[in-house]
Amino acid sequence: MNTVKTGILLAALTALFMGLGYLIGGTGGATIAFFVAAAMNLFAYWNSDRMVLSMYGARRVDEATAPQYVRLVAQLAENATMPMPATYIIENDQPNAFATGRNPEHAAVAATTGLLRMLTPEELAGVMAHELSHIRNRDTLTMTITATIAGAISMLANFAFFFGGNRENNGNVIATLALAILAPIAAGLVQMAISRTREYDADAAGAEISGRPLWLASALEKIDRAAHERVNLAAEAHPATAHMFIINPLSGEGRDSLFSTHPSTANRVAKLRELAAADARANGRPWG
Repeated sequence: MNTVKTGILLAALTALFMGLGYLIGGTGGATIAFFVAAAMNLFAYWNSDRMVLSMYGARRVDEATAPQYVRLVAQLAENATMPMPATYIIENDQPNAFATGRNPEHAAVAATTGLLRMLTPEELAGVMAHELSHIRNRDTLTMTITATIAGAISMLANFAFFFGGNRENNGNVIATLALAILAPIAAGLVQMAISRTREYDADAAGAEISGRPLWLASALEKIDRAAHERVNLAAEAHPATAHMFIINPLSGEGRDSLFSTHPSTANRVAKLRELAAADARANGRPWG
């Protein structure tokens, strides 16, 4: 169901994008806009991982420089029957993590130094299993595409706002301005909705990979408390990447609102506890 929802939301983004192209240049404008977006998506497909890692000054590590972290990711990747991703560390006191890359064969996971210091090995396993599930489900590619299309919509909206309509729609300036204002807002809402859907799926899949839903639940509670006490300057400088992190690095919203990039942490923890209880019942053991 979530896959269908994501497909519908992506189609909505594409429709918004093509509509703005039409407002600017009619049928020809829509066609040109389509090819421009295709080129942007192609560039993002090949370069998004390097771009994001560079934004956060991430450094690649191996068993010689970060043995426990790298071995943990390797074990989880084996559990998930997927290739071992490149592992990175970000020098940042805010506890957080993200995954990036176009597919499981070309992927990376990154954790902040704050995260590595704060969590127990079990909690860290829960977090990294969550990030690996994003890679396995190809969420990293989906989120790159949505961010790129949303960015293209904002760019075209600016053109429509300043240059008005086209001859094919009889220069309806009011309609053009209305769509130019509303389209970026709608695109942002769609992008956020996709992000929230993917997070719930990654929590469940990550719990399966690690084998212990409560590990991730405990980690989310710790990260949520600490993340909002520490400013992530790199994230503040690149807010369009906020949806990539396991916990929103920019704000501490308390519910699944229209304008949040992440689900409520309390809701996520509740769902993980339900998974743990169901798993305990299925295996005849206590879970609390």
